[in-house]
Amino acid sequence: MSEATDRDVTTALDPERVRARAKELYDREFADLLARTPKSRVMFERARSSMPLGVASSFQAAEPYPVYLARGEGARVWDVDGTGYVDFHNGFGSMAVGHAHPKVAEAIERAARTGTHFAVTTDAAVLLAEELCRRFGLDRVRFTNSGTESTMDAIRVARAATGRDVVVKVEGAYHGHHDAVMFSVAPSLQLVTEADETGVQPPASLGIPRAAAALTTVVPFNDLGVVEDLFSRRGQDIACFILEPVMMNIGIVLPRPGYLEGLRRLCSEHGIVLIFDEVKTGVTIAAGGATERFGLQADLVCLAKSIGGGVPIGAFGGRAELMDLIGNGVAQQGTFNGNALAAAAGLAALTEVLTPDAYLHLGHLGKRLAGGCEAPIRQSGLAAHVVDLGCKGCVSYRAEPLVDYRSFLETDAQLFEASWVWLLNRGIFMTPGNEEQWTLSVQHEDSHIDLFVEAFGEFCQTLAG
Repeated sequence: MSEATDRDVTTALDPERVRARAKELYDREFADLLARTPKSRVMFERARSSMPLGVASSFQAAEPYPVYLARGEGARVWDVDGTGYVDFHNGFGSMAVGHAHPKVAEAIERAARTGTHFAVTTDAAVLLAEELCRRFGLDRVRFTNSGTESTMDAIRVARAATGRDVVVKVEGAYHGHHDAVMFSVAPSLQLVTEADETGVQPPASLGIPRAAAALTTVVPFNDLGVVEDLFSRRGQDIACFILEPVMMNIGIVLPRPGYLEGLRRLCSEHGIVLIFDEVKTGVTIAAGGATERFGLQADLVCLAKSIGGGVPIGAFGGRAELMDLIGNGVAQQGTFNGNALAAAAGLAALTEVLTPDAYLHLGHLGKRLAGGCEAPIRQSGLAAHVVDLGCKGCVSYRAEPLVDYRSFLETDAQLFEASWVWLLNRGIFMTPGNEEQWTLSVQHEDSHIDLFVEAFGEFCQTLAG
């Protein structure tokens, strides 16, 4: 199809008709989903008597009930009803190694037989720390058990180093659920108004003191001018600026050219600690995450998810003068930090599975998937775009690429919901939520990608037809 024809098709589509068609498809497909997941319904009825919302984490909740999984192997998962899917969810980005990878499974089995936990540092923890330092250009690393703990501890170190209290974060960004970062979190749709120059927000959860809002200031992503103005007015109060260098809780938002470099310069000029939250980007979009991909060194880097090969682990690290405050007045501890099981799994994942060849494979798969989704979008004329970052990628239902949270609000969630249930009913397990993205694993193959592309192409054609 020619470029001129592509433009003609795009212009001819009636957005309201497309949305009406999306609702029809969603209603039909969702009824089919409920009909084929009776055991998930039974599991939900049982689970909600012992767990709020019937799930282990609120992100897993769904109406009227979520799909419950029973097992995973390679690039596939099976639900409690026995239905198999190719997994593009991959544990919200934690499973770049895929499920039950033999090398990771062997490391876990070995740890299970020789001791999973001692509350004493093991050689595997030291080796894993060295590997993280190598990949991300860090002087020192400390382990945690989650991304939330990693960002919480990094902010504490930054406050101690600067003697300041205020945290700057990006509008709509998620950095875990501790109090300092639970303001302006997507998809709460809370916006900083022009009249509110301080960026003060109500907390995104009950149980957080409203007074905490005075210590957290919000700025839009990709806007250096706002940051420069804020720093010039309040730089003496600001301890740190924490951000995802690629924003990944509203689809995928790439930094504009010069944006990260400008932040690095401004933070250095004002003595503000620059923190990269690489919980999602770390070891996925490159071996050294966004730090490697963009060639820019933050003062502190926060990690979790795929660094553990599927076992709960987190880490944060950075410059020696910052990290060495730990033990010199800064408290950072945890009984399970760097435990033998997590260290063994993480070390196997990073040194034996996520190798240079693995990243070539992920790059090939990502390009194949993104290109395969882009073609039917153009041919059908849907208002959508595709982002490819190798292991990570997404389709966002807005014609132009996203630049910040407010542009994310222009995406069509109804089109996403229709696509999600359509794909699920055709054997594609995807993250439920317009704000999420796919994660590929080293155990995905071309045939898995082609299954996704075929189902997505049929969706675009049906929606536009």
